[in-house]
Amino acid sequence: MSEDRAREHFDSVDDVITRLRDADYLAESSIAGVVYLAERLGKPVLVEGPAGVGKTELAKAVATVSGSRLIRLQCYEGLDESKALYEWNYKKQLLRIQADREHETSWADVESDIFSEQFLLTRPLLEAIRSEEPVVLLIDEVDRVEVETEALLLEVLSDFQVSIPELGTVKGTQRPAVFLTSNNTRELSEALKRRCLYLHVDYPDLDREREIVRIRVPEIDEELAQQVAAVVRSVRSLDLKKAPSISETIDWARTLLFLGRHEIDAAVLEDTLHVLLKYQSDITKAEKELGVGAKNPLGVDHTGG
Repeated sequence: MSEDRAREHFDSVDDVITRLRDADYLAESSIAGVVYLAERLGKPVLVEGPAGVGKTELAKAVATVSGSRLIRLQCYEGLDESKALYEWNYKKQLLRIQADREHETSWADVESDIFSEQFLLTRPLLEAIRSEEPVVLLIDEVDRVEVETEALLLEVLSDFQVSIPELGTVKGTQRPAVFLTSNNTRELSEALKRRCLYLHVDYPDLDREREIVRIRVPEIDEELAQQVAAVVRSVRSLDLKKAPSISETIDWARTLLFLGRHEIDAAVLEDTLHVLLKYQSDITKAEKELGVGAKNPLGVDHTGG
């Protein structure tokens, strides 16, 4: 299956916006423009920004609308080649060696046997470049890996091939669409950045977040969606340990509907802020700020009176 036949290409930036919206992802023109150019130029996209702004969801949405399989490599400290690229099935190899000993097979024959495809365990990077179907490769939170592992990623993304000493060079059957996400916990190498198109994604403005809520929680009315977006925007302006993500905004909106609340007041905030915020110090700070009438972002009575 060729890549051109299988992957549904984007015709324009507007086409990206429209199709991502069909997957419930509201893409600004700056986001859609980078996605469109990345496909045309065949380059990876490095997506940076705060946690919870939709970086991972962008890759998922692109996979959905382009008819591609999503392969995800979740990065973490200590990630190595055996978890990112490949490793050998040692238990299966050992069983084969024991079986071959009973038949007095020569070591040369045993070695050629156990280091063959049937004993190879592919990991996300190798799986992505060998796939016969179109793939979106998501390398999530790349800033969590060590510099040595980043160099490994760089080698694969540069040539889309992997050198396996026992098998030789494995060349990719296709060039996957690649998205790397970063929360800016450390500075990435210039070499990696050079090979990528850069995209910064920030928290949405009030109108866009309201629209996101309306799309992801279609049963919510316009007024409550506006209140949700306004409160979240006000909360994010505070000095918090962790600002609420877009997914937490959506969870909060759904929570309000499940509880039958159609207006946000002091009682609602007290009962539900734990859905939006995940640290007690943040909840206390938000309750204090939102409970002051002069700082009420919605113009409603938070005192419960």
